[in-house]
Amino acid sequence: MFEIRVICDPADSDRVTTALTTAFTTGAVRRRRRRSRDGESTRLYLTADHRPDPADWPTPEQAYAKAPSIVSEIGWTARTIATAECFTELDRDFYLRKAALLDRIALMEEPQDLFSEATETAHGAAVSLLDRDQPGVICDPRAYVRQQYALMTVDDQ
Repeated sequence: MFEIRVICDPADSDRVTTALTTAFTTGAVRRRRRRSRDGESTRLYLTADHRPDPADWPTPEQAYAKAPSIVSEIGWTARTIATAECFTELDRDFYLRKAALLDRIALMEEPQDLFSEATETAHGAAVSLLDRDQPGVICDPRAYVRQQYALMTVDDQ
């Protein structure tokens, strides 16, 4: 694991962050409130690690091979939320299935649109699950969801 510091034009912050998260497995981007020496640049800090070997993660096809249909999972998710009391934290199974559902929906739009709202939502749900399960661990959150979903379906048999 290593730390990356980037000093860039504020207009380039999103593009730089995207490039770094594509090249490495990164933690959250921290922006330094104090201005850089030139007074106009932004400082970005990221904790990063090399991406694991793709063979270490199941492909979406492997992870979701035994998954119910997307429509069925949408129904299950909606029913679970509808029957839960307000402000009740649901069990891990709910958050895993929700993250997997959002990942599957995002996969339908990719690779045509890598920055779609569905992709961002899937990434957010995956980060939430990863933070819930293993705070501080850095890996590809969506790959983590696929791994955990594949393990869950193996355990269910």
